[in-house]
Amino acid sequence: MTNAVMLENVTHKDLRVRTGYSAEFGDDINLALVFPTEFGFIQREYPILFRKDANGDYESVALLGLDKGENLFLNESGWNARYVPAVQQRGPFLIGLHPEKSDGSVNRGPMVHVNLDNPRVSESEGEPVFLSHGGNSPYLEHVSRILQIIFDGAEVSKPMFAAFEQAGLIEAMEVNIKLDESTEYKLPDFFTINQDRLDALDGAVLERLNGQGHLQSAMFVANSLGNIEWLVELKNRKRAAGQV
Repeated sequence: MTNAVMLENVTHKDLRVRTGYSAEFGDDINLALVFPTEFGFIQREYPILFRKDANGDYESVALLGLDKGENLFLNESGWNARYVPAVQQRGPFLIGLHPEKSDGSVNRGPMVHVNLDNPRVSESEGEPVFLSHGGNSPYLEHVSRILQIIFDGAEVSKPMFAAFEQAGLIEAMEVNIKLDESTEYKLPDFFTINQDRLDALDGAVLERLNGQGHLQSAMFVANSLGNIEWLVELKNRKRAAGQV
């Protein structure tokens, strides 16, 4: 449950947000929802995998750890990576849709909301959300850009997956990782891009995917799987330090 309300510069003039990343803020997760609009950043750091949600629809996730509640990029100093997934960067903010009249019709326009029950929310600590004269703070401007990445990414995800299925690119994948003779991880129920099928696509399909803006996303997903080796390295460092 969330106590989400529309953000207003009068009602929330004193609102502050504690930034940074920690388990206290819910960053101790081994999977983060990600969107095609950030694949270019995600694929440099994390494996991008697909899974099916409760409705049976595909969604994209970044693999952050091997055990439940384990984020191998999170330590005492924060999130140790060049890019943090947008759903974690957004903090207590989210997008809400409200009726908006335009040319006699009623649309549902996106508006910034804030979850007042989020542990980051404060009136005495953290970054101010609004300036003293009521304008948006640099922090809120940053959050607005992050929310736009999420909003646009959610819009493009469904047609992207439809295009991947039409091209026969999606395949089931079980992540198998063996750390030593007694420690092995099997992470089932994931999907990915089949690299061989991607390489074998004919010109017409390649042109269609490229024209739709999905070819690069497929390449990002396929290339990101190399980051599984980095996860194994981080896990082994954690074990060597006795932190498991």
